[in-house]
Amino acid sequence: MASYRGHLMLAAPLGVGYATLPLMRPQLDWGQALLGAGLCTLGGLMPDLDSDSGVPVRELFGLLAAVVPAFLYQGLREHGLPVDQVLVVMACLYVLIRYGLSATFKRWTVHRGMFHSVPAVLIAGLLVFLSYPGHEVDLRIYLAGGVMLGFLSHLVLDELCSVDFMGMRIRLNKFAGSALKFGSPSWGATLATYLVLAGLGCCAWFGAGAPTWVRWPDTWGHPSWLHTSQLRQ
Repeated sequence: MASYRGHLMLAAPLGVGYATLPLMRPQLDWGQALLGAGLCTLGGLMPDLDSDSGVPVRELFGLLAAVVPAFLYQGLREHGLPVDQVLVVMACLYVLIRYGLSATFKRWTVHRGMFHSVPAVLIAGLLVFLSYPGHEVDLRIYLAGGVMLGFLSHLVLDELCSVDFMGMRIRLNKFAGSALKFGSPSWGATLATYLVLAGLGCCAWFGAGAPTWVRWPDTWGHPSWLHTSQLRQ
């Protein structure tokens, strides 16, 4: 199993490489590129939230407690809340995530459980997609892809570290297959994970400005692309 520092040393350079993707666009926004790099690095550390060690959990929940309210600031302002109320909500969110969610997460999760799984990769990406306040779908997909790439790198590195390549035979340790998985021995944890994934997927598809394009015949009988907002009219 790779160490916390090992995951950081992989996720950070991977984030730097991911930040070069906006260079392919005509207009480069360095803020978006660096944000993508940061989210990729954060994603590479996120699976350690279920770690038995106190240091990764404390650092990661402290970082998440700061990032999540910052993402929600613009959305709260757009809903008409004055600045003082927004600051109060952000402070409450910080305390809730830093202490409440941290304690709950530590109590109800086990190391190498469903938080180390492929569905967890998708959940992390959907959370970023839904929480980012911007309205550009391409940007939100880019940022979600960054955290998913980092998250996936963590799982892949864990699996690689469970293989002993020394000697003539390849040996697997007790952690082999516990990271890149789609389910766990606990059916309750597996079911809850897929329910969360389905709920977030529905929110992204129908309610958050995702590219909810559907196939629909036009008046001449030929298929055309229509947005779901047009179908509701």
